[in-house]
Amino acid sequence: MSVALYNTLSRQKEAFKTLTPNQVKMYCCGVTVYDYCHLGHARSYIVWDTIRRYLSWRGYDVRYVQNFTDIDDKILNRARKEKSSMGAIAQQYTAAYFEDMARLNVLEADEYTYATHTIDGIKRLIHELEQKGYAYAAKGDVYYSVRKFEGYGKLSGRKLDDMRAGASGRVDAAKEEQIKRDPFDFALWKSAKPDEPSWESPWGAGRPGWHIECSAMVRDRLGETIDIHMGGADLQFPHHENEIAQSEAATGQPLATYWMHNGMVNVDGEKMSKSLGNFTTIRGLLDAADGPSPMAIRMFVLQSQYRMPLDFTPETIEAAKNGWATLNEGLCFGYSYGEALGWNEDLHIGDWNSKIPNWSEAESRLDKAAVQKFRASMDDDFNTPGAIAVLFGLAKELQRQGNLIVHEGKPDAEPAALQQQWQTLANLAQVLGLEPQTKVFAETEGGLSDSDVDDLVAQRTAAKQDKNYAEADRIRDQLSEAGITLIDKPGGVVVWHR
Repeated sequence: MSVALYNTLSRQKEAFKTLTPNQVKMYCCGVTVYDYCHLGHARSYIVWDTIRRYLSWRGYDVRYVQNFTDIDDKILNRARKEKSSMGAIAQQYTAAYFEDMARLNVLEADEYTYATHTIDGIKRLIHELEQKGYAYAAKGDVYYSVRKFEGYGKLSGRKLDDMRAGASGRVDAAKEEQIKRDPFDFALWKSAKPDEPSWESPWGAGRPGWHIECSAMVRDRLGETIDIHMGGADLQFPHHENEIAQSEAATGQPLATYWMHNGMVNVDGEKMSKSLGNFTTIRGLLDAADGPSPMAIRMFVLQSQYRMPLDFTPETIEAAKNGWATLNEGLCFGYSYGEALGWNEDLHIGDWNSKIPNWSEAESRLDKAAVQKFRASMDDDFNTPGAIAVLFGLAKELQRQGNLIVHEGKPDAEPAALQQQWQTLANLAQVLGLEPQTKVFAETEGGLSDSDVDDLVAQRTAAKQDKNYAEADRIRDQLSEAGITLIDKPGGVVVWHR
């Protein structure tokens, strides 16, 4: 069975066929670096990271390039507000992006490209468009003549005369309306303004428009045609539509075989936006006192189909936290009980530090039925909810076996079978970028000693006898956070284990 993915361009699922056998060229539209990343960014980059991981696991040689838009009106406005410079603001929030993505276990791209590092390529592409009659200069600006490109609208499905005029991206709309030949034309090059960064060009000093940047960066880093171009659904029009018009007019070749778009994030049913006051940054969510862990956020994203809207509510986040607790317990099974079960050989789970497991090396040791279900889900347009369900099935069984070991002293399955289940869970979780949260609780490293635990257990027992159940629950939660599991037995006896 081959991978099938939904192609926005054709509006249907298609079998995945690469331009070069077993090689994948992927380009992802990155962030405009003027602020901290929000939940929409978290969803996008977790989704594309997971797809990249899966294709690598399936044996493809993936080259993944992502850009940073580091010159833009929004960056300049932020610089003015903070009495800083465009370069300083871009550098600050680029660094913040890497910090946030590392917490979410998003692998770094094979290459990052920056608009300000691609000025020569941008000017070269604009010149080609001008020579071919698709672009024209006007008072120091250069515009793309949309009506000259016969296929305009093929990605979004919009007809030109039904579109909103002036959808040129982040430009001074009042100025351009005065000098454009057609209301639908959009800016490729914008003439310099006082106190703004600019570059010399055949059309005078200025800076590139937003859309031309990605067209140039794709061509400079990956060539004229790539396998997959990815981004959020909000970029489909006008940004990606304009990319197609620019690149394909210049080269005469398709820009990308497949176009993939992830759905938007809603907050309590409404689109997330600063104006509505429901704007949540990644670090704000993760750093909150009762916030979810990074892996809970990753699982929250992957439990929804990537093309559908994702609704962020307190209830959905709480469910993700609970679900992650179950999955994490299964992932920690080998560390908790492997030695007691006599697992003395190499556990063969690979390196948890953001590495994608080698499927060919691990195959003989994994549960083939579980792997087949996982692959069937992921091959079907990267159905991560189905893949997560496979992981939950494995984790819940390991959780049950762990309870048997604690309560009855032994499992009801053979140790070798449990090792295979755990190795399967660990490998498949790595493909989705889900890593166990294991902790070391030795007294020498600041954890609770045995006597500390005994004291807290005694305090909890006293609280229950006094019917102070809130305090008893608080102590149980405190111990749970420290990795201590309590088991209440008949007659008021309490046993615990780490």
